[in-house]
Amino acid sequence: MTSVALTIAGSDPSGGAGIQADLKTFHQHGVYGMSVVTLLTVQNTRAVTAVDVLQPRFVLAQLDAVLADIPPVVAKTGALGSAAVIEALSKRASSFGFPLVVDPVMVSKHGDALIDPDAADVLMRKLLPHAFLVTPNMPEAAALAEMEVVDLEGMERAAAAIALRGVPHVLVKGGRLEGRTVDVLWSDGDLHRFASERIDSQHTHGTGCVLSAAITARVARGEELTSAIQGAKAFVTAAIRSSPQLGGGRGPTNMHAEVSPGGT
Repeated sequence: MTSVALTIAGSDPSGGAGIQADLKTFHQHGVYGMSVVTLLTVQNTRAVTAVDVLQPRFVLAQLDAVLADIPPVVAKTGALGSAAVIEALSKRASSFGFPLVVDPVMVSKHGDALIDPDAADVLMRKLLPHAFLVTPNMPEAAALAEMEVVDLEGMERAAAAIALRGVPHVLVKGGRLEGRTVDVLWSDGDLHRFASERIDSQHTHGTGCVLSAAITARVARGEELTSAIQGAKAFVTAAIRSSPQLGGGRGPTNMHAEVSPGGT
């Protein structure tokens, strides 16, 4: 039977992040991908020059259409854009019969805001309690935990604090750490560390999207969460190492990278 995954996120016309990256990653993992668009961006590898957030009713209409016909095994969110969209989605998420992975995208790789100032609070209070897994980077973890996060110990404290908002699994990504990259997973009260090689490359556009999409796809295929995270991290590392070197700025990763086998 075909595994199905859904992404609820923004559009990146340059193809390196957002729903485009999610769908490519789903496909590479052998998972049928569906998408609900939340916002449109005008961007390339050099800059984001405009963001247009869709009306909540249109976002929900897309969501209702796909859920009524092809229910996903797992869904993920990316950039949601506004407090109104997050609040509307949160109401629907309360009745989801499948796990939801929340990638709390707040700022693009270029440093441009992809979320309204009021939206972070709504995400914390209303969407996170419906999440199976949340995957913040260090600045996002600091915002969600309302504490400073500058080192591994801070990441662990933030993961535990975010879990108190009702999230059973919290993965804080340590890409901004010095030296080796270490991600921290708080899972039902237990801490896990995932270390990986740091690759010196400017072509890292969309890595957060690709990681959360790879985790989503692997969970949809039936993998246990820690195995899914390990496999997803290996995929991202391979994707950065074999980047197609496109664009004049922060280029995309290689979403045709080899997918490592995992549990079923």
